[in-house]
Amino acid sequence: MTTPQERLAAFKERSAAAATGAGKRHQITHVDAFPLREPTSRRAYTLVRIRTNSGLAGIGECSTASRTDLEHARQALIGRAATAYAGVSLGSPLQAAVIAAMLDIVGQACSAPVYRVLGGPTRYKIRVMTSLTGSTEAELEASLSTGLKAGFRAFQVPAPAPAARNQGQAYVRSVRARLKTLSAAAGDDVDFVLDGAGLLSPGDAASLAAELEDFHLLWFDEPCPLSDLPRVRRISETTVTPLGFGRKINQPHTFQDLLREEILDVARPDLLRMSILEIRRIAALAETYYVAMAPHHEGGPVATATAIHLAASLPNFFIQHIPSPGSEADQAMRSELLTRPVGIASEGFAALISGHGLGITVNEKALEKYKDTES
Repeated sequence: MTTPQERLAAFKERSAAAATGAGKRHQITHVDAFPLREPTSRRAYTLVRIRTNSGLAGIGECSTASRTDLEHARQALIGRAATAYAGVSLGSPLQAAVIAAMLDIVGQACSAPVYRVLGGPTRYKIRVMTSLTGSTEAELEASLSTGLKAGFRAFQVPAPAPAARNQGQAYVRSVRARLKTLSAAAGDDVDFVLDGAGLLSPGDAASLAAELEDFHLLWFDEPCPLSDLPRVRRISETTVTPLGFGRKINQPHTFQDLLREEILDVARPDLLRMSILEIRRIAALAETYYVAMAPHHEGGPVATATAIHLAASLPNFFIQHIPSPGSEADQAMRSELLTRPVGIASEGFAALISGHGLGITVNEKALEKYKDTES
């Protein structure tokens, strides 16, 4: 039986061996993109596969990307060592997928999961949540019931869409009623996040944050636009309800502004907009402000696998959002894309993924079957 020190030494030797001559043995030879669209929700995302001359192939996921983006990526990456992921800067939506795919290759070369390549694990299971879907109270309760049966214990609840700015107390009462109904149906061991989707005025957001303190929300997500940071800061100063922002942010440096203004309690960078490396830099910065990380993603199962590896490597990780399709057709597509499922919730947590790299295998037939013909 080997000791932890011996296993660490063996891992270092494999890493060094993978890096030695990597420019020759892991040169990128092919970069291919597979745009996909779910049948019912029409949710679209793109898988990127990178192949190397060593026979290894990595997979990653991003949002939709154009043919021009793909050609630019090919010009930048073909002939480059897949192990040189830290210096890749494409300036396109493919960035997140390419970095994940290259890390997938590095993990396979080192015979280690990606979270170990990134320095983890910092934990051995990942807390997860999902979004409730529907516009009526009955639809939301049905979605809650489905999510509870699927093993989730935390849910993102959509706030009612405001009809106009400055809704006043009638709107606050309607949100309270929605949360009260869902809380009663869920029981004591379930947590909620209220999703404002950035649609509320700062005034309405402030009223809601104050009036909902007794619900002990995990946080109030995207309560209002970020166009006026001083006004958003006043919300955080007048309530104990945590505030979360980030899923609509495209540039990592924007998070620094939010941290300096002290308005951010939960950072929510989007996994399809930003790469693993960018999110890790945001997490390192957020940790100095005692801000938790709860990455967001509304993509497919490859992004879910990426999210689990990322979460296992972040010391200040809090919870990971995982899409939970409501229709059988969308669920079938996700099941077919990978040879084995990932992100299965049990009592509110998902297990780490075993295997090298991302630890997933994509079903080639499913890529053709669910090809997005609208893009």
